[in-house]
Amino acid sequence: MPGRRRDLFATALLDAVPGRPALAVGHSMGAFILAAALSRLEPERVVYIDTPFGPSRADIDADALSSAYAAARSRRTLERLRQQRPDWKERDRTVEAEAAQLFDVPTAVSLLASAAGQDYTPPANVPSLMIRSDPSRNVPPEAIARLEQRGLLVRSVPGADHSVWYGHHEEFMRALDGWI
Repeated sequence: MPGRRRDLFATALLDAVPGRPALAVGHSMGAFILAAALSRLEPERVVYIDTPFGPSRADIDADALSSAYAAARSRRTLERLRQQRPDWKERDRTVEAEAAQLFDVPTAVSLLASAAGQDYTPPANVPSLMIRSDPSRNVPPEAIARLEQRGLLVRSVPGADHSVWYGHHEEFMRALDGWI
């Protein structure tokens, strides 16, 4: 049954968060799950961060995705982040390296595979903001118009990475201006 795994995550979110929060924020896969819980969570406003909404590929190769995620996780070390992200604070690099080691590859692959071939772009019935890195592999320029047509406000943080706030915290906070 398509989306079943995503629905299980959405139910866990609903069990953990009291209904009708003033603001709900989700990043990447977390935003994908937030969108699934949106109608039952009923937040006043939503912020999605660098989330690949839109039709997903129907031909997800779970083995290739597992290999790619495992390789990416193994490269996300503190030393490598020091080299690649000199603009990040040391605490941000440390948190990111520790989070990478906790990233559950099989669960992430299973979640994405359960959504294969479907479009989980959230409805516009809740005021919604998408903050994207620029450039973004998850929210490319051609996706912006489609998201805006669906009622999402889209703002970009130039030079940011997928975790938009690292190294660009002030710019990320400015993207929230007038929103929260």
